[in-house]
Amino acid sequence: MMQRSTRGAPVRSLDRGADGTQARLLLVEDDERIRQALGLALADEGCEVVEAGSGEEAFDLLETTRVDVVLLDLMLPGVDGLDVCRTLRARGDLPIIIVSARADSADVIEGLEAGADDYVTKPLVASELAARIRALLRRRHPADAARRSLVVGEIEIFPDEEVVRRAGTQVHLTRTEFRLLVELAAAEGRVVTREELLKRVWGYDYFGDTRLLDVHIRRLRRKVERDPDAPESVLTVRGRGYKVSGTA
Repeated sequence: MMQRSTRGAPVRSLDRGADGTQARLLLVEDDERIRQALGLALADEGCEVVEAGSGEEAFDLLETTRVDVVLLDLMLPGVDGLDVCRTLRARGDLPIIIVSARADSADVIEGLEAGADDYVTKPLVASELAARIRALLRRRHPADAARRSLVVGEIEIFPDEEVVRRAGTQVHLTRTEFRLLVELAAAEGRVVTREELLKRVWGYDYFGDTRLLDVHIRRLRRKVERDPDAPESVLTVRGRGYKVSGTA
């Protein structure tokens, strides 16, 4: 049965999915046919879907409606998807998945650099998209760490509080960036392969596509390194993966 939000956007509300999680998604897509088809398919996966046909409508909805994840098309009328993504990321760490027909590497990297947590190309399979959504939601609560804090050089990480400080000053990370840093720090200087990080942080098989990871590493370095171009804490191990230095 169709319900409506306080702003008139359609909401499909279903029982919890098989894994016990029901996500409320904001689907920002200007093509009504795609919006309806994808909304129905995601509802079948146990999600609750709120729809917006433009970036402006999405901003209005977010003023009054709590959502867990934003699914964002890039080709939007008015404010384009990249600008919507940048604006949402500047406002906070709400998880964002770009869903776009643009599949070129340059487009994918541009979307991730704009602040998206994930990038999915059309055509897509609803069950695979739902798996990525659930992986994003699990990142809200990283697995308990063996220690109350993790230290990497001048970076101190508090997994329980989801707080990171560098030289005593708090650093604001997205949930994905935070989980990535925790996984690397918990390895205590051991190399973590790209495949392991993709599986642990994104919870999905990316079939060797590491653009997602590499862009997030660059974003993480901009926030935690004194000089992102000459990193001292989050290091690349060529041909293998990444590791941290200066653990305590």
